[in-house]
Amino acid sequence: MREMSKEEIKKLDKEHVLHSWSVQGALDPTVVTKAEGIYFYDADGKKYYDMSSQLVNLNIGYGNQKVADAIAEQAHKLPFIGPGYAVDVKSELARKIIELAPDNMQKVFFTLGGADANENALKIARLYTGRNKVMSRYRSYHGSTMGAGNLTGEPRRFNCEPGIPGYVKFFDPYVYRELVDFEDDAAATKFYIGKLREQIIYEGPESIAAIECETITGSNGCIIPPDGYLQGIRDLCDEFGIMMICDEVMMGWCRTGEVFACQNWGIKPDIITFAKGVTCGYSPLGGVIVDKKIADYFDDHKLLCGLTYSGHPLSCAAGVATLDVYKEDHILDNVRAMGKILGEIEEDLKEKHACVGDVRYKGLFSAVELVKDKATKEPLVGYNADKENLMGKICGMLKAKGFSTYTHENIIIVAPPLIIKEDELRTAMTMLDEVLTEVDKMIA
Repeated sequence: MREMSKEEIKKLDKEHVLHSWSVQGALDPTVVTKAEGIYFYDADGKKYYDMSSQLVNLNIGYGNQKVADAIAEQAHKLPFIGPGYAVDVKSELARKIIELAPDNMQKVFFTLGGADANENALKIARLYTGRNKVMSRYRSYHGSTMGAGNLTGEPRRFNCEPGIPGYVKFFDPYVYRELVDFEDDAAATKFYIGKLREQIIYEGPESIAAIECETITGSNGCIIPPDGYLQGIRDLCDEFGIMMICDEVMMGWCRTGEVFACQNWGIKPDIITFAKGVTCGYSPLGGVIVDKKIADYFDDHKLLCGLTYSGHPLSCAAGVATLDVYKEDHILDNVRAMGKILGEIEEDLKEKHACVGDVRYKGLFSAVELVKDKATKEPLVGYNADKENLMGKICGMLKAKGFSTYTHENIIIVAPPLIIKEDELRTAMTMLDEVLTEVDKMIA
């Protein structure tokens, strides 16, 4: 393709491209021309630290030659074949995934991304149980297609309403904002699991196919469950014959210091959904991992799920190479080391800044929650009520310094590529520190 100027790219974008979650007329998108490592560069040559890994998917950073070469090689060898055929890269990727997943897992159904992974997980749970209801949490995001959008709890579901019958919401274990002061994690878990059990009884356990939750709540605030909470959900599912689905689309693939976030607590879900970090955005891919009992069920029952591009050879080749990179480059070791430093820095920011009410982190996924008053915990902006786009302005202040991320509600997401080095992390977090100082002045 011929090289285009910055102005031409912007002009064509404005004329012909619809951007997600945006009022189109107000947009002024940055033109990106190159990227390497944890950085990307705009058309004017300005360098940005990618402190959100784009959409928390670019785990291995930009320009990984091994993954790029794998895609190119597959494109020349076999660029596409329908999902009904067996292909070496698809078979190998499935084997690698099962090897890394909890030891109760047996098979993988491949999709294009996270939303359709979650939709197909629900279909599988309903087919297996013969039940129709699905429970998920309010501060969740599982995708924006009609099924995944109804599964989602936060305001991005509103465009999918009136909702599909059978989708039931419950509240998150958001300890920081709970009206109850808990003595410890055990007390918090007892409260949340007790309320969930009560709701299951009121909904009719025999009608509930699955309880799905992000293992750690992602863009809605890095809400880390209290110890025992996920085991409590596991126990409820076992008690009532409900499938436990862990959405690991954002938290999977080493982001939290384990391959899958559920492994931080030793939990074995019935179904795991994944996407994002399996190819790190180099090619679209998602999937559903199922327990052996579910895999066995479909040996003599029809699996009523299908996608034209399920298990696309180019994406599977990218996935095989990406999983090799995680192992060969010791990514988990780096996440654990850098995650410790990130947590220490964020605790310092919380102590230093009046606007920082709470910080939450696990591995290299974290959130900085902004407040007007630490004592009352009043959020900097109300839930779904940032009419002056204050968080957008703060995000812009960060970007002006070269710190690229996104915000959601009153929360700044910090989730850099998993290859980040200590000097890069400290430099980027100094930028955040400087912007938080300006926010302190806003609320003074």
